[in-house]
Parts: sequence; C-alpha cells; structure tokens
Amino acid sequence: MYRPLPSCVTVSKSTIDGLGLVAAEPIKAGTEIGMSHVRDSRFEHGWIRTPLGGFYNHSSNPNCKTKPSPCGSFLFLVTIREVRKS
Repeated sequence: MYRPLPSCVTVSKSTIDGLGLVAAEPIKAGTEIGMSHVRDSRFEHGWIRTPLGGFYNHSSNPNCKTKPSPCGSFLFLVTIREVRKS
C-alpha cells in the first residue's frame, strides 16, 4: 500500500513555519527517512518535492539533512542525530 510519508513521521504544526514533519516514534541517528526531492529542470529550482520534501522545514538546529543519491537525481532525508518522538 502506498504511504506518502513513512510511518516514523507525521505532519503537525511547526514551530518554524506552518506545518512540518515531526517524529511519530523515536528515530535513530543515520536513519534514511525517505526520498525528498527528484531532479527535474522543468520545475522551480530544478527539483520536484515529494510529500516528504514538501513538509520538512529548515531549522537553525537541524536533526536531518538531505543526501544526494549516487546518480544525483534524487535527494534523501537522513537523520544526523537521534530524533525524539514529538
């Protein structure tokens, strides 16, 4: 069954802006949450955002980062430290 977001995250009110991703369960450092962007030059900034990419915010103290795929056509959201359940 298709799920727009992995079960470890959900969308909730953001302390940064509007809505954002929050942990639905504890997430270990180094966990790949999922694909956030797909390269496509026809779109603004050259990327299509997936549902995951549409809801992560840019914190001044981030717990995730994007990691490019080996081919460079995709970005994946990966935790850089443990994320506690919200």
